[in-house]
Amino acid sequence: MTTDTSVGGPTESDPRLDGRAVRRIVFDADTIAHRVSELGAHITAAYPDGDLLVLGLLKGSFIFLSDLVRQIARPLQVDFLVASSYGDAMESSGVVRLLYDPETELEGKHILLVEDIVDSGRTLSRLIDLLGERRPRSLEICALLHKHIATELHHPTQFIGFDAPHEFLVGYGLDHAENFRHLPYVASLQ
Repeated sequence: MTTDTSVGGPTESDPRLDGRAVRRIVFDADTIAHRVSELGAHITAAYPDGDLLVLGLLKGSFIFLSDLVRQIARPLQVDFLVASSYGDAMESSGVVRLLYDPETELEGKHILLVEDIVDSGRTLSRLIDLLGERRPRSLEICALLHKHIATELHHPTQFIGFDAPHEFLVGYGLDHAENFRHLPYVASLQ
């Protein structure tokens, strides 16, 4: 999806910010909800048979994943991965640490790896390699946001919510140092 639906507008009056500054709202809650519904329909059509495991990359994907799975009109399973490459920084360190591995059997299943944002691609590249070794029936990526700068990701992102601006984004699960995840919109951090 290439449409820029940036809504801008002041965020100073949002009590959830507690005085923290964001530059602008990039995607509002209604725009996100509409796009997640569309993604759910596309994913439903893409997997007409077989076992589907929706694998969320924590922590950033948890809000997106919970909304997304409720829009997928077919049986599925949900599990999670935890990987870290940012810490408290605003840029990926390049070192991916796996902190939690899924307990669900992956072999022979359609695996849909759900990510909040595709940025450098380092984390996803590492995870695609790891998950591919477990012999899934298929392995695809679904991302809420994609910056299209992932030079290290050699696996296409099959399902994309929005093309993202080259800004540091927070809200709807995305964070900076564990803050801002609870915002119902995606905003650009100052």
